[in-house]
Amino acid sequence: MMTDPSLLFEIAALNAACAAAVDADRLEAWPEFFLDTCLYKVTTADNHAAGYQAGLIHADSRAMLVDRIAALRQANIYERQRYRHILGMPLISVGADGMLSAETSFVVIRTMRDGQMSVFAAGVYFDRLRRDVSGAWRYVERIVVCDSQRFDTLLAIPL
Repeated sequence: MMTDPSLLFEIAALNAACAAAVDADRLEAWPEFFLDTCLYKVTTADNHAAGYQAGLIHADSRAMLVDRIAALRQANIYERQRYRHILGMPLISVGADGMLSAETSFVVIRTMRDGQMSVFAAGVYFDRLRRDVSGAWRYVERIVVCDSQRFDTLLAIPL
């Protein structure tokens, strides 16, 4: 496990900025946290443990993430809602190739238009990260593993 405080701060700040973009409905900024070639997948803990590759959401490029946001804005019909992420401290390890792996617990509270709030999702982000050409950390892979097997049909906004 990694204990470099500056690296821990950088990854925690990246996670916080990514969550803040989603929570503030700045969804168009969300794909910028990923490299061009990346993987974003939402799955359940049981499916992840069993090694199943399919996910409830599966995108294998930043372009697919951009398309998903465009579809949310222009084509999909869903009840207006807002997320609030609560993030744990990432546990970081450095691979032999210099790529980072991070495991971060999360809870997402969803607030509906009528004000009703509920715990929408809880789980862990399994991330692989690398610096981009500017030196900023970006997600190469973000596997969102949700603790519950049950999903609301309104899994529209990225977790």
